[in-house]
Amino acid sequence: MLYLMHEWQRSMLGPLTYWAEASAKMFGDAGSFFSRIPGADRAAAGYELMYRLGKAYEKPEFAIHSVQAHGHEVAIVEQVSMSKPFCTLKRFKRFSDDQATVDKMKNDPAVLVVAPLSGHHSTLLRDTVRTLLRDHKVYITDWVDARMIPVDEGSFSLADYVSYIEEFIRHVGVHRAHVVSVCQPTVPVLAAVSLMAARGEPTPLTLTLMGGPIDTRRSPTSVDNLATTRPLSWFQNQVIHKVPWQYPGAGRDVYPGFLQHAGFVAMNPSRHLMSHWDFYENLRKGDMEDAEAHRKFYDDYNAVLDMPAEYYLDTIETVFQEHRLPMGTWEIHGELVRPEKIKGTALLTIEGELDDISGPGQTEAAHDLCKGIAKKSRKHITVAGAGHYGIFSGRRWRETVYPDVRDFIKRFDKGNSATGAKPPRKA
Repeated sequence: MLYLMHEWQRSMLGPLTYWAEASAKMFGDAGSFFSRIPGADRAAAGYELMYRLGKAYEKPEFAIHSVQAHGHEVAIVEQVSMSKPFCTLKRFKRFSDDQATVDKMKNDPAVLVVAPLSGHHSTLLRDTVRTLLRDHKVYITDWVDARMIPVDEGSFSLADYVSYIEEFIRHVGVHRAHVVSVCQPTVPVLAAVSLMAARGEPTPLTLTLMGGPIDTRRSPTSVDNLATTRPLSWFQNQVIHKVPWQYPGAGRDVYPGFLQHAGFVAMNPSRHLMSHWDFYENLRKGDMEDAEAHRKFYDDYNAVLDMPAEYYLDTIETVFQEHRLPMGTWEIHGELVRPEKIKGTALLTIEGELDDISGPGQTEAAHDLCKGIAKKSRKHITVAGAGHYGIFSGRRWRETVYPDVRDFIKRFDKGNSATGAKPPRKA
């Protein structure tokens, strides 16, 4: 019923948002007569703010068309490398006319970026991908909005998530893969690599875990407290809803994206309020650069997806309530998840000093679990002054965090990542 009410509200707001958009252009366009009326700047700014607060946000594009790599600008083509019902594995293929640049790119490490399935689309990691493309071949998990997946495709649980990650790692190539996981997927990624190691399979060369809930008993945040102060039945009864009839996934049980978005905003309401006020003031003053930065951020932040109910409830129970990974009690399809079995994979953990989603120490806990990895192959970084998003997006990511990630991957890469052989030494 709540989902239906939300869709009804969206349909009712539709004409109002279209009117606000048209009015903003009418009062703001330099060629319009109305833009010369006294107070037109305030009217244009107010109408655009109204439009952006009421509009529906669809999934954004990555829109990465070129990057600087090895001193040259190279073209980027977004490709589907592997497609599954609940996720698409995408590759950002680099192209160049310069043969020397092509030869260098062939030897670049291959990185699998595992994006979170926690409400936002994988495009939230656009800056992460764009930066990695300077020195790496990059793949990313692009999770599908559950409301767009027909019910006959079956369910999707946390165990299925782990199986997907194993499959993606094998597809990229275990002998050349470096895995970078951001936030929520640190848990299923560590589980996937643990299971592969326990079976005696090859594992990725490096594993980078960034701002994730490996052990939420350490420095619990408001997110952790919400998950632990209510029984699982509360989540089943209060936040799980069926997809309405107008979507391909009609009838599927999901945790709706609009509820997750409301939770994100509720964590820092004053910050979002000030951000929108600053946007209004920037428009009024004609500061288009800051206004455009606001638009770009909220185009990603406000675009949310629905999560499969089975996966969401599994995550609440397994990760936040029963702490099965750090407790050593997590079984997936009859196999016990044992991180201590990982030996041939180097481990890098990264946390933000001011992270209010995954508290300090939660990701670092992976080092206590991965005792089979030699100390010389493990490293932890706490990024001073960084919040949750700062460790994978923005200036601090590009200038402070990325150089450490790049150097760590390079240190453990095996030369020519296409063959696993070291490139020939120059005379």
